Amino acid sequence: MPTATLLISCPDKKGITAAITDFVYRNNGNIEHADQHIDKEFNTFFMRLEWSLKGFFIPTKSIAKRFSPLAKKFGMSWNFFLTQKKPNVAIFTSHALHCLHDLLLKSTQNYFNGNIALVISNHKKAKDLVRSFGVPFYYLPKQSLNKEGTERKELTLLKRHAIELIILARYSQIFTKNFVDEFPNKIINIHHSFLPAFKGSDPYRQAYAHGVKIIGATSHYVTEELDAGPIIEQDIVRINHRSSLQDLKKEGQELERIVLSRAVRWHLERKILTYNNKTVVFE
Repeated sequence: MPTATLLISCPDKKGITAAITDFVYRNNGNIEHADQHIDKEFNTFFMRLEWSLKGFFIPTKSIAKRFSPLAKKFGMSWNFFLTQKKPNVAIFTSHALHCLHDLLLKSTQNYFNGNIALVISNHKKAKDLVRSFGVPFYYLPKQSLNKEGTERKELTLLKRHAIELIILARYSQIFTKNFVDEFPNKIINIHHSFLPAFKGSDPYRQAYAHGVKIIGATSHYVTEELDAGPIIEQDIVRINHRSSLQDLKKEGQELERIVLSRAVRWHLERKILTYNNKTVVFE
């Protein structure tokens, strides 16, 4: 059945939960999922509410307008989503294709509530793989001298396909501030390290040189500052003195697939709120 979802953040006050749930109840809505969190340090209230639209009194096109007075009363920052509307997604990739392959495969299995509309790469290596899944592929080489011009081409493609989320599946290029500003908290990157440690282009070698006992991967939203955006998900795997550098890379790539796909799924299920360069991820 179609459902609607509200994502809300606002200063914490008495009666917020009651007012929101009463709005749904008075209009004949049946709440299917409700979760909330209060950051006491910042006195901030967060909520995710999902309800069935079967028999709901307010037409879907009017729900946001009817909810606005309540949102204004409590000073809410909020977004309203219809779960039957699947957003269009773009994937950027380079040489390493394990995350791209995983995302394409899971998309065919309806793992994500979104449509992969296109793949953009600065290398041709992914072309055959992408087209085997019936997804349009665009080769746009990028160097420092042509970065801004290439980004204008990329933005044209993204707007043409009405893209609402960009996934960086081991994309080896850094975007300009202008590009990032076009998609605030709508670009998800996978970092092949457990941030904030071992930053840089070869974290596995750094980890290997330090004799670490765990390795990890981090998915985060992209901001202007490299690898410093709000963290969505992280995971680790234990290793030991017998683990070779190749062992670390194999284990790390598996983590990257898992951590990236979780972040993408949660974003498309409207389960993430960002604040103060952090995230609230509802279950």
